Amino acid sequence: MPTGNDLIAQMERTPILPNSLAIWGLGQMGVAIKGPDATIYIDPCLSDVVRERFGEWWARAYPTPLAPELVTNVTYYLSSHEHLDHLDPMTVGPAAIASPEARFIATGWSVDIMTDVDIDPDRIIIPKGLEPITLPGTSIRLTAIPSAHYDREHDVRKGYRWFGYWIEWNGVVFYHAGDTIIHPGYVDMLKGLPKPDVAMLPINGRDWYRETEVGAVGNLQPEEAALLSNQIGWETLIIGHNDLYPNNAIPMANIIAALQRYAPRQAYKYLQPGELYYYVK
Repeated sequence: MPTGNDLIAQMERTPILPNSLAIWGLGQMGVAIKGPDATIYIDPCLSDVVRERFGEWWARAYPTPLAPELVTNVTYYLSSHEHLDHLDPMTVGPAAIASPEARFIATGWSVDIMTDVDIDPDRIIIPKGLEPITLPGTSIRLTAIPSAHYDREHDVRKGYRWFGYWIEWNGVVFYHAGDTIIHPGYVDMLKGLPKPDVAMLPINGRDWYRETEVGAVGNLQPEEAALLSNQIGWETLIIGHNDLYPNNAIPMANIIAALQRYAPRQAYKYLQPGELYYYVK
């Protein structure tokens, strides 16, 4: 897989056909997506910030495929919430400098992290939950989806704390779930939106030991993700949030076994860092 400048070069030269998107894995829930008129990044964590802040339990499993200062091709940078593995100040700050025209989509809970690394508030867009917007200068129709990690938290001033993103672009619907568990009203909410072609879900489970010993807030269990795939019916599932931190991951065999049992016809991808998945509808 390409890394560094070679990865950026691959992104730049990859052509985009009608009814397609190019999706690169960046680790954890991080992806870069190229469409016909923009390149967006969602939740990249391209440093070892969590280990540096919270200790060796959070050491990365592999080097970053892309140094933050090389991220020169961002049109929009999306953050689902303020946890460091989704909004990394050591990534977003250098990326904002490397891509000076980029704009940032985030929750109201995340603005302080961005302004602390000198991102001008005029570059930041805070969408309202379930209200579609077209991102200026592009054909991207984006809907921020309230998530629950573990509760669906809402503040009168800041809005929803946890977002997923429903992206309709170039004839393809892509759903990035951010971090979430299934919560009351979630499935019906998803069913009321245009059916996704590709969904990226956080499938690293959750348990009492991780929660109490290191404060790790978990995500979907394999069985939940498989059953949700059956209920919503996306074409391809991207397995996310289960590779960057070995201590906060579950065996891939457990995820595959759940899919084989509950969603045996579900196509799935497990993107390696720097890997390109070119989706054509």
